[in-house]
Amino acid sequence: MSGTSGTARSRTAAATAAAAGAALVLLASGCGLGGSGGSGAVPSPDSTYSNVVAAAEPAPPADGLTTVEVQGIKIGAPKNWSIDKTGGQLCMRPPGQGTCGYGAVQVIPHVAENDPNKWPKTQFDSADGWASDPSVCRSLGTAAAGDVPVTGAEKLEVENAQGLTTHADGLKSHHREWKVSCQNGDTFEVRLWFLPQSDIAVYVWSVDAQYSALYDKIAKSMNTDGYERD
Repeated sequence: MSGTSGTARSRTAAATAAAAGAALVLLASGCGLGGSGGSGAVPSPDSTYSNVVAAAEPAPPADGLTTVEVQGIKIGAPKNWSIDKTGGQLCMRPPGQGTCGYGAVQVIPHVAENDPNKWPKTQFDSADGWASDPSVCRSLGTAAAGDVPVTGAEKLEVENAQGLTTHADGLKSHHREWKVSCQNGDTFEVRLWFLPQSDIAVYVWSVDAQYSALYDKIAKSMNTDGYERD
């Protein structure tokens, strides 16, 4: 009898250990943390971090940047760039640029909500997802006229293999870059950082190559703690 009782106890202990191990695996995989749970879907990038742990203290502006704000969104702007705020959006213009176009950085709150095509909510991961209307060339020589057609576009590789950028508030955005070809033979690049849950875009309308590294620095400095989400 004592032998049988010992065997039963051993089996019970093993079953308990196995159940505990399975629970740990579920926790490690993110189940029970909210959001996707049983569906197995990956949480949207901007909430993956903040819903699990408290947001870190906002980082100070990166060197060479000064903090500007629109609708509670704080972001670093180069000190010698011009700042425009119109229509609830913010634009940073590099020296020598009189309009929010070539070389400029736009910060667009409620971007898909206010766009007639709901861009970039579903388009950001496609080859022609670089604009709500991806039909007109934006190269340095054609941007002002806006009358040269686009002939094609391709997504470019970005620094992070998953296509994600972590911002100053700990949230993560989808980072996409495109090379676009024009009918006249020109090419230009476009960059986008999109937080789908927050519905915020940091958008480089047409890249000026001399500011390539600076664009990344600006985007990473964004802090949305004060932003009112819908």
